[in-house]
Amino acid sequence: MFTCRLPWWRSSATCKLWRSPRVLPGIWERCQPPSHTGINTTAGQGQQVGTQEKQVVEDLEMPLARRETETLFQEQPETGNQYLEDALLRSYLKTHLPPKVLEEVNRDLERFGNRLLTKIKPLGWECELNPPVFRQYDAWGRRVDQIVTCSAWRKMKEISAEEGLIAEAYERRYSSWSRLLQAVKLYLFSSCSGGFNCPLAMTDGAAKVIESLGIPGSLKNAFDHLTSRDPKKFWTSGQWMTERRGGSDVANGTETVAKKQPDGTYCLYGFKWFTSAADSDMTLTLARVVDTEGHVKQGSSGLSLFYLKVRDEEGKLNSIQVQRLKDKLGTRQMATAELWLDGANAELISAEGRGVASISNMLNITRIHNVIGAVASMRRMISLSREYARRRVAFGKLLKDHPLHMQTIARMEVQARGAFLLLMEIVRLLGLAEASMASEQDQLLLRLLIPVAKLYTGKQASAVVVEAMESFGGQGYMEDTGLPVILRDTLVLSIWEGTTNILSLDVLRSLAKSQGQVMAVFFSTVQKKLELASSSAKLEPAAKQVRDAISSLRRFTQAAGSARALTMELAARDFSYSLARIYAGALLIEHAARPDASSADVSAARRWCNQELCPVAAELEKSSYEAEEALMDSALVYEGNPAWASRL
Repeated sequence: MFTCRLPWWRSSATCKLWRSPRVLPGIWERCQPPSHTGINTTAGQGQQVGTQEKQVVEDLEMPLARRETETLFQEQPETGNQYLEDALLRSYLKTHLPPKVLEEVNRDLERFGNRLLTKIKPLGWECELNPPVFRQYDAWGRRVDQIVTCSAWRKMKEISAEEGLIAEAYERRYSSWSRLLQAVKLYLFSSCSGGFNCPLAMTDGAAKVIESLGIPGSLKNAFDHLTSRDPKKFWTSGQWMTERRGGSDVANGTETVAKKQPDGTYCLYGFKWFTSAADSDMTLTLARVVDTEGHVKQGSSGLSLFYLKVRDEEGKLNSIQVQRLKDKLGTRQMATAELWLDGANAELISAEGRGVASISNMLNITRIHNVIGAVASMRRMISLSREYARRRVAFGKLLKDHPLHMQTIARMEVQARGAFLLLMEIVRLLGLAEASMASEQDQLLLRLLIPVAKLYTGKQASAVVVEAMESFGGQGYMEDTGLPVILRDTLVLSIWEGTTNILSLDVLRSLAKSQGQVMAVFFSTVQKKLELASSSAKLEPAAKQVRDAISSLRRFTQAAGSARALTMELAARDFSYSLARIYAGALLIEHAARPDASSADVSAARRWCNQELCPVAAELEKSSYEAEEALMDSALVYEGNPAWASRL
């Protein structure tokens, strides 16, 4: 029996175990100082490896009591300062930031990287080992509805304030670059945060909504708390939208009602089915205002936005009852609850019936945070896979000396690079908008790219993390390595803040709302980025592939003008994927066209562009979007089930 506080890929820690022949090989060694002997995998010569493996066999044949030392069967991957080891991040900042800003930011990010390595990662693992607990009653039978979180989770909140993980974006110390620098810190923090990146996403979104409303006097106190660097003052916010009848369909799924009180405030009554970070200090939520005759308006035009504090000054819940905590596949470090609002006191902060429009700013921010989490999880797993390949010996040589293994990691790296540059482009555009420096074209592009990036990177992350887990063999499937935690927490990223299909339809809405203008901006922006590669023979093949994809996409959008609604809906996902692949390809080419670009930059651009960049055009040629195909989809899904077949 044993307990180990930290997984081998995070940091060393003492283990308490009974040292007996029943202890699994390798567990004891992970808990010993590095001075103990083990397989030396710094060289790949077959003769040396053979000698080492012979020694391992001899040690195994020796009775446990007679062994002076235990031998490691596999060496653990050890990563260092995340910022210093992220060549793509550093090259991006060097290329884009003004020199003075870069100098100051470099120092801060290197310091932050060290803090992540020595302090924050261990806290993140403590959050995983000690998930929140719901205590409904006290010892005397009184209902208390207390969500108990661990000390590490509370420390994460303090660190978030100290590091300005929300404040950085709103202080605007670096003008339009402030939002990008906040995103960089969140990107570094995310995979070490023990799930605390989620409440930060909603906190950032709430601050953005309040700022977009002009920070009215009644909300200034809340805004100051949300953007504070003082751990004693810092608040986190929830985002209570999901109800029993619907997730993304808030227009038809929201049943919560708001009754106006004599003092101008409102009392909310309803059931919130899925509330992340239920231990937050405040929340924004949607509800339907009850008129003087007791009626409510249905649809999205009947929804209004409200602000409420979760607890009063004495720490008592604001007429809220916690039903239970959700039993989730992942993000177990964070309390997600079902809540009854039984007269919760709240303040109307939007115009009546304008709740969906008012909360859209929050959704944009939380979707960007989703992209940050996706890119961070890919980068973390690839870093570990890459490091493991330098240490793990198989078939007489290191994994890094097996071409097929390195090809697999390289393919993951290309995906992560495209996603990273797409993230940086979005936060760059958002920074321009927040500093009142964005053109109309910039704003149109931002509106389009946010859902595109969120839906695409959510899918990318799941695929890359599963592939990276496989690169560890059986070790990737072991809970005490910590790798399954990354997988579980990543899988939610295609669901949170809108599923892939929901966001694909949102992309179509952005096209319709702009009356096609956004596509003109998209095409011209991609063309400008490709012009930078015109003098590079190495990048010309990739640039040509992107230009060809643009031509195909143009033909599709022209044909789409006369297409039926069903055709466009069936094409929505492939269309969104096409936008993501083409734009990320242009960004990779732009980055590789720098005078000081590395061979890896060029290789990544070329490899990205070798894939099908415009799947929507390819599928259109196969008539995949016809009504007959939609009927065949249903028949295929429900074949052999008479009960369902009768309903088709």
